[in-house]
Amino acid sequence: MGTTSFALLIFIIGVALAFDFMNGFHDAANSIATVVSTRVLRPQQAVAWTAFFNFIAFLFFGLHVANTVGKDVIDPAIVDPIVILAALIGAISWNIITWYYGIPSSSSHALIGALGGAAVSKGGLSALRFGGFFKIGLSILLSPLLGFALAFLLMAAMSLLFFNSTPRKVDRFGRRAQLISASLYSLGHGGNDAQKTMGIIAMLLFASGKLGPNFHVPMWVVLACHAAMALGTCFGGWRIVKTMGMKIVKLKPIGGFCAETAGALTLFLATGLGIPVSTTHTISGSIIGVGSVHQLSTIRWGVAGRIVWAWLFTIPASAAIAALAWWACKGLA
Repeated sequence: MGTTSFALLIFIIGVALAFDFMNGFHDAANSIATVVSTRVLRPQQAVAWTAFFNFIAFLFFGLHVANTVGKDVIDPAIVDPIVILAALIGAISWNIITWYYGIPSSSSHALIGALGGAAVSKGGLSALRFGGFFKIGLSILLSPLLGFALAFLLMAAMSLLFFNSTPRKVDRFGRRAQLISASLYSLGHGGNDAQKTMGIIAMLLFASGKLGPNFHVPMWVVLACHAAMALGTCFGGWRIVKTMGMKIVKLKPIGGFCAETAGALTLFLATGLGIPVSTTHTISGSIIGVGSVHQLSTIRWGVAGRIVWAWLFTIPASAAIAALAWWACKGLA
């Protein structure tokens, strides 16, 4: 690899870490919206709390999601620096658009869609690994449904458990419990989301011959991705925090605890299975599940509808931007 190619490689790794930073920034709402909206923690405390658990997530999870992204989404044979660069441009562009309008879209699915768009631009439809796309597509449907179901059941159980308790007692329990649930959700968020960028960087290094004959994720990549995500979380995406924590349904601490716990359980399961799910989908489904226990009319369905439309457009929109980016950048190789 010549000097220019090596410089390009370093530049693209930097762009990947910038995406990871933006992922933390953009998806901070997923981790902290409930704990901020219930006023259990002040915003500055919440982002520090969440960033810490984002960073240490690598101590608790394997690298199954990184391997899925690195090997099972597109054909590794067509991967080169320009494909990865175009994919990152597509994902970052869509994240900026949705952040600007305060729409909690999925950074994960933006990245997957962008990878697909860049790969198809270079190698046609045969460049896609349809098994991997099917698994991810299934997660789009199941992760919010599982989050909804678990949150609904937890909230119903809490309602029965505290049926004869005073509101003050319920509130006190919810505030204490939410510190634990917020920690668990942040672990799940860091464990699943940071691994997607790890897979991208490892894919790039493998295609460039820097990893040897076997695909793996170096420890420096693991640490760099977790650090970038934690730093991004510290800056927070406050527009999206407001949408997630205040506009879908008004949460109390006990509801925040149920939503975060349901979301964490869903993320733990998905990460263990190596499925790159959307933390946005998961926590949105969980929040709606909490709101559905007492009265469906408390849910602001107009806001929920905007989120669903963003979900539907994320993969095709990021794929289209990445395809255009590939055509614009292909002369750099």
